[in-house]
Amino acid sequence: MNGISPLNVNAHLHTPYSFSAFDTLTDALDRAKKEGVAVVGINDFYSTSGYSEWSAECFRRALYPLFNIEFISLQKEDMAAGVRVNDPSNPGRTYLSGKGLAHPAGFPSPVAEELAAMREASNAHVAKMCGKLNALLSSASAGFLLDFAAIRQELTKGSIRERHLAKALRLEAYKKYRSREEIVGFFEALFGGKKLQADVDNPAAVENEVRGNLLKAGGAAFVPEDPKAFLPLESVCRIILTAGGIPTYPFLADDAKGGFTDFEQDVAKAADVLRQRNIHSVEFITTRNSMEVLEQYAGYLHEQGFVVTFGSEHNTPAMEPVKLSARGGKPLSPALVEIGYAGACVVAAHQEALLNRRQGYLDAHGKADVANRDEYIKTGDEIIKSAVNRR
Repeated sequence: MNGISPLNVNAHLHTPYSFSAFDTLTDALDRAKKEGVAVVGINDFYSTSGYSEWSAECFRRALYPLFNIEFISLQKEDMAAGVRVNDPSNPGRTYLSGKGLAHPAGFPSPVAEELAAMREASNAHVAKMCGKLNALLSSASAGFLLDFAAIRQELTKGSIRERHLAKALRLEAYKKYRSREEIVGFFEALFGGKKLQADVDNPAAVENEVRGNLLKAGGAAFVPEDPKAFLPLESVCRIILTAGGIPTYPFLADDAKGGFTDFEQDVAKAADVLRQRNIHSVEFITTRNSMEVLEQYAGYLHEQGFVVTFGSEHNTPAMEPVKLSARGGKPLSPALVEIGYAGACVVAAHQEALLNRRQGYLDAHGKADVANRDEYIKTGDEIIKSAVNRR
């Protein structure tokens, strides 16, 4: 890669500022350092609140920080046509990340207010699910109810998601019922007679079953999300650009059965549509995908001029390594490590340009400087290695 020696990168990590496998933000960074991951990207839903802590704690550990964010948008035409984009269950719903946002500038007004409204709309939706969970607990004579305000105060940094409800329910059940038999019986009753498949000593698996059986579509506490709560993709791109970020499309790519969404089954066509939408950056959550598909899709998109980054999310209760791998724990191939590092270098160069009040990889209209991408890679490599090699 132009004579550049790549470093390990994880460019998409959720923290407790949204929902995370990590109990603390510093836990994520300690694990990254221990596993030899040099470049780490915070990537919380609707929030930049963790940026200052992320920056300071990365500096203490000689890690290079990337400042990212994640949104859920809705494309009504795709929804009407039944086209699944990068949500396998909800046509039209489209996840979108922003990479390399300005820090410490953040979101200017009125975008900051718009972002706060989105967070509160998301919180309000979860509050409705909490209400339905409490109705279910009452009817089951569980002997306890969930306190939404306490959950928000004790388990979150302000943004509450359905996974927090699943965790809170498990914690309360484990307090109330002491024996394994009582716990298993409680969940079986709550699940309408469906037996708990997870071992009670595996909290992450239990919480995933709570979420799947009660909080997802068809569950007793499921509340459909109001389409009005989601902004169009174009509006989300505008918000990201206003904050200095690079709009980035997260590919779902192949599932465990080798299936793809409607939008992603042809990578060349998907790339063309993304360009038309002025999106020139993509990412993959590598543990979802086979090595073959990662190499095919990421390789093609890199060759086509896209910025390609990789991450792990860590937005479920299960704790996985921070160092990236493909599905089944297979270490990323050298080619993929190079591609992911090249993408991180572009984001790093973009961030530093914004910090110095210069134009980054995108111009004021969001047009990417694809012709000079190699120069951004070289510059970003120097910036990253200066940060991680300091004594």
